[in-house]
Amino acid sequence: MASTRIAGLRSVALNLPDLARAETFYTQVWRLSVADRGDGVLYLRGSGADHHLLALHQADAPPSLRQVTLRARSAQALADIAAATVAAGGVLEQGIAAAADPAGGQALRLRDPQGRRFEVVHGDTLHGDASAPADRPIRLAHTVLNSPDVAMAQTFTERVLGFRLADRTRIMAFMNCNADHHSIALADADNAALNHIAFVMPRLDDVMRGGGRMRDAGHAIEWGPGRHGPGDNAFNYFLDPFGVVIEYTAEVAQIDDGYRVGGPADWAWPPGRVDHWGISAPPSAALKMAQRAVLFADRLCPPTPRLETHALHHPRPEWPATAGRG
Repeated sequence: MASTRIAGLRSVALNLPDLARAETFYTQVWRLSVADRGDGVLYLRGSGADHHLLALHQADAPPSLRQVTLRARSAQALADIAAATVAAGGVLEQGIAAAADPAGGQALRLRDPQGRRFEVVHGDTLHGDASAPADRPIRLAHTVLNSPDVAMAQTFTERVLGFRLADRTRIMAFMNCNADHHSIALADADNAALNHIAFVMPRLDDVMRGGGRMRDAGHAIEWGPGRHGPGDNAFNYFLDPFGVVIEYTAEVAQIDDGYRVGGPADWAWPPGRVDHWGISAPPSAALKMAQRAVLFADRLCPPTPRLETHALHHPRPEWPATAGRG
């Protein structure tokens, strides 16, 4: 079921109001590491090959989603995506040019008809020390984006980015581009907010240990532990200090062209269940609010100059922990 255009999900870029606090949380608690810095931007990597998984930009405002970055399979795929964007009703915000971030390569930026912004890159830098140590995220598993019209969003994702539908539940379309069951999912909602970002952990045990570590640090499990239906992945969900929904996951189903696409009737839970195991409580009210609160930024500021990795970090005033939850 692999996309001929997109190889996978690389990273997510967010605007946050306090990079010092974000760095402390995402390195010391969530267990990413610093890949690079710029003036007002922090790049965080997992243990895998991707240069960075999160690009965190300073913005003295409530959190917002800048863009979702996908990796193209080839330079030709990048050109094909650029040509297909406008024909499918999207907006090409930036044509193919040198990428502005330290991962390098060539990149384009587009918006779909509902305003979701994607960056697509090719030839970006990969780390040569990829590994999978225990209790540390390896890469992104998927991101879920809300949509007031999932059918429209699905059509654009298929026609422009080459994704295919893996499963459709009553509330979500799971979109596939590689062996992972899904790399993007489109959630039925009344806005186009960021629903959540999922990080792959090496093992189920690491999803569980991560839950304990997060609780020790004062971040409650907002949903989980459990095992999803579509994708069959284990999960624990949390809120970061700014109200962004983040997930630890493992054991994501690997599929191929023989996978049968399921519909809502295939993924109906018995009464009282919200996961395969039947042990998880429903998502918390705080989680549900946060899944609607982080909207796409209206526009992007000009790229900031790159600084050396050892550049000084300038703390910002602390942002309330409840910011961005609606």
